[in-house]
Amino acid sequence: MTVKAVLFDFSGTLFRAESTASWLRSVLAEAGHTLPEAELAEKARALDAVGALPGGARPTVPVPVRLAALWEGRDRSAAQHRAAFTGVSRQVSLPDPGLHDALYDRHMRPAAWRPYPDAAEVLGALRGRGLAVGVVSNIGWDLRPVFREHGLDPYVGTYVLSYEHGIQKPDPRLFARACADLGVAPQDTLMVGDDRAADGGAAALGCAVFFVDHLPVADRPDGLRPLLDLTD
Repeated sequence: MTVKAVLFDFSGTLFRAESTASWLRSVLAEAGHTLPEAELAEKARALDAVGALPGGARPTVPVPVRLAALWEGRDRSAAQHRAAFTGVSRQVSLPDPGLHDALYDRHMRPAAWRPYPDAAEVLGALRGRGLAVGVVSNIGWDLRPVFREHGLDPYVGTYVLSYEHGIQKPDPRLFARACADLGVAPQDTLMVGDDRAADGGAAALGCAVFFVDHLPVADRPDGLRPLLDLTD
């Protein structure tokens, strides 16, 4: 295929959220709370297990029945996203109930995210070759400030965010919107993501799909670089 545009997922593809322990430690410090390190580590593990950090680990324990429908559609609106993640977070006892909302607020800050080491290099190379670049994300908040803060926004021609459209991947309409925004046909477009179910939905539209591993930043220094061979 002749690639004219590359679409990227956000979390686990171009950026990775901070660790759950860092997330919790930052919020506790801002609120003036302290926990012994062993207890903080235990709370972080519990938050991981319920999937409380957006962009972090998926739940390893069942989502409560009362939250199941909300969780399934969590990326369709900002309200659902907040309610779903603070809902599962509240399964874990913290020193102050208000900390659950503070945790949610923290994860939307640019400081809570780090780009993968090769993200800027690969995005810059793609744009240098004349390829269009878009971001298609299942998310409940505006990630554009994260891209601006980390210097990646100039490479992106369009952001198609699930909560702004009321639908979520793998719905092909999100990928179709991104292709239309960039003025390219799906058959000339490559979708890059870490979720085979969600990001793989682009294949139904005719896009090629390339998957990366959702790993900590230090463990994936060059997961995006193969794209430079695929789009040469």
